Amino acid sequence: MADLPGHNGWLSVPAPAKLNLMLHITGRRDDGYHNLQTLFQFIDYGDELHFKVRNDDGLTLSPAIEGVGFEDNLIIRAARLLQKKSGKKIGADIRLDKKLPMGGGLGGGSSDAATTLLALNSLWNLQLSLDDLAGLGLTLGADVPVFVRGEAAFAEGVGEILTPVPELAEPWYLVVCPQVHVNTGKIFSHEGLTRDSDPINIRTALKQGGRNDCQAIVSMLYPEVGNTLNLLNKFNLAKMTGTGACIFSSFGSEAEAISVSEQLPAEYVAFVAKGVNQSPAHKVLFRPS
Repeated sequence: MADLPGHNGWLSVPAPAKLNLMLHITGRRDDGYHNLQTLFQFIDYGDELHFKVRNDDGLTLSPAIEGVGFEDNLIIRAARLLQKKSGKKIGADIRLDKKLPMGGGLGGGSSDAATTLLALNSLWNLQLSLDDLAGLGLTLGADVPVFVRGEAAFAEGVGEILTPVPELAEPWYLVVCPQVHVNTGKIFSHEGLTRDSDPINIRTALKQGGRNDCQAIVSMLYPEVGNTLNLLNKFNLAKMTGTGACIFSSFGSEAEAISVSEQLPAEYVAFVAKGVNQSPAHKVLFRPS
């Protein structure tokens, strides 16, 4: 474990983005959720959170996120879960440097929540296990546990049954973010969504790659997503992550990814990042002293 906290009493921890390298929907559950299979990989790009322990049980978060109430923010909800779990009178001031778009399929909110669980568990010396934290995270969202555990993984169930996949290649990615906010609930409730993909195993997923079963519906409902896919496909195979809206393509080098990025029309918002199989948050929190 690294020495905590950091500069001037503040602990700074990344909240990385994730990509779904494939996403198959294998069935609809009785509770309305869907069974799926997906490959999660992190990228070394995302939000950053800064934490400082308070001497009371207050919580602050700055800046506020427009349209999201304080108690509704996943960061605060995560902190409240830890306060309740600990039974202690503990608090924190939290600052958020937000880079990831909301509704982009990059897992920004889930990653913020997971980083909060990991960081405050350390700062507050709660000594909860990753299993404990992942269990708390699952109550916040299906994607939170993979960020808590911090390993590239093959996920099943609603996304909570995780098998680490350390052998994933770590290419460079060009990620393009259409300026639309995709409503995940709208996608999963759409009558045209593919819900009967045959289950596959990890070996097949790694060998064949797979597709994103949400991609066709999202492209139809949000033309900006379809247009971005068509554009990026002219350069290299492009896929959508999660329920969108962000589109990604993998490259063998940073230079290749940057070269394609520079050929995109100026109105496109894009970034280049390295795929990584260990979460950057874990690299900060669990590095040797």
